Amino acid sequence: MTESDLAAAVKDALGIDAATFHRRAAEEADVLIEGLAEGVFDNPQAIVGFEYEFYAVDEETSALRRVPRRLLEYIGFEKELGLHNAEMSTSPQPLNADGLLAQEAEIKSRLATALDCTRPEGITLVSDGLWTIPPEGETAKDYLTDYVEDGGIRIATNMSDSVRYHAMANAEGETTPAQRIDAPNVSLVSETVMLESLITSIQPHYQVPHAADLPDYFNYALRIAGPLLAMGANSPFFPPDLYDEVSDERILDDAWMANRIPVFESVLNESPEGKVRFPHDLSSVEEAADRVVADDTIVPMPAGTSDRFDDEFAHFRLKHGTYWRWVRPVFDGASRSAANARIEFRPIGAQPTVRDSVAFLAIFAGLLESLPRREHPVVGLDWNDARENFYTAMRDGLAADLSWITTNGEETTDYETIYADLFDHARDGLKLRGLSDTEVEKYLWPLRHRARHGRSPAEWRHAKVKERVENGEALETAIQEAQREYIGHQRETLLEGGFADWDGR
Repeated sequence: MTESDLAAAVKDALGIDAATFHRRAAEEADVLIEGLAEGVFDNPQAIVGFEYEFYAVDEETSALRRVPRRLLEYIGFEKELGLHNAEMSTSPQPLNADGLLAQEAEIKSRLATALDCTRPEGITLVSDGLWTIPPEGETAKDYLTDYVEDGGIRIATNMSDSVRYHAMANAEGETTPAQRIDAPNVSLVSETVMLESLITSIQPHYQVPHAADLPDYFNYALRIAGPLLAMGANSPFFPPDLYDEVSDERILDDAWMANRIPVFESVLNESPEGKVRFPHDLSSVEEAADRVVADDTIVPMPAGTSDRFDDEFAHFRLKHGTYWRWVRPVFDGASRSAANARIEFRPIGAQPTVRDSVAFLAIFAGLLESLPRREHPVVGLDWNDARENFYTAMRDGLAADLSWITTNGEETTDYETIYADLFDHARDGLKLRGLSDTEVEKYLWPLRHRARHGRSPAEWRHAKVKERVENGEALETAIQEAQREYIGHQRETLLEGGFADWDGR
């Protein structure tokens, strides 16, 4: 799509009547709710899926690189927000030993093929929560904020040709993205949503067997979000040129372990209680659909038609595309038989290796198998406490003080008790799906290792940077050299190793 064609498409999107769009979405939600009542979205068993985002860097310098669109199409990856981004989505599989193995095998197979294709171009793909080395000869600020105007439409120079994202930057309704970063010692304003392209994530999906039970699974997912985020923290630093004029020591002391969270929230939220947030408990599956309809619409998008089953609620699905919650329900399906209700878990930044990434899929799925079935009392943890767990984990990683209710109904803040209970039930859930003891430990061990040693990837990197600064390096150099060290270790372990292998390196 040429720049002028993109600007024209953005204008067309901005011309769609918001009231009509909202009415169509509400009407389609009624159709969806009828399907839920009829059991259309039920499945014979739990099913899992996965989304995996990467960014591209120069093979030699580790500086950020734009991925040629032809190359992205060739390797079978999807374009994401920035020109440096690439994303893969796995095929849904039953939650059992073969299904998890198939998830891991598909990720490895497609990623290995992609790396073989990008390396001749001098590009490698990195699995990480937030990039810190800008492209050669550019500052991160310039790369993220550069834009042109075409007929009064702002087009971000380094953003992919997604009409929706460019339209957000040009929307003038009551709900618009803030387009700013607000994080410790970082304050940056842009004219587009390109700032969000700083971050990348993994997103495990869990399809519930019976759609009517989705609220039970959802409410448990909110309770485990904090402890899982603490183990998955992987974004303690920003590109150095984005920091305010403060001391290196203050930046180190104030650093949050999962800065991916405040980036996503502050870029896209126009108010503290914005579209990106920790959601409230659900009381019914119908309420889940109603919340999507009631959510503010930034840009109504044209709804295409096809023979897909879920195009019967195409406007609803488009509205759901900007229903940004850290845990969110999803309703879709290419055919009536493939229709499903699932939970998408969005807090975790991209991880150091495939093994670590699949471990999060396994622990998330295992917990959602066990906790509702065992009627674990942690669902009674006050919602405010669950929310506080989430944001405390964002700030402090595995050093976070968390609240929990054990399987015996006892309230606790004891670190070892919380994680022992968490792993016991993840193990139970995977065993319920037929995994052997050996298979269960294979998937859970990478995260057991983190919990046992209190060391997430964020803590690993923070320690590396702090050590370099204490040895006399400037913070900019320390952050970038620690980033190169991260990428170097990942090059050796991405497909066949684990983050635990990095200990002592």
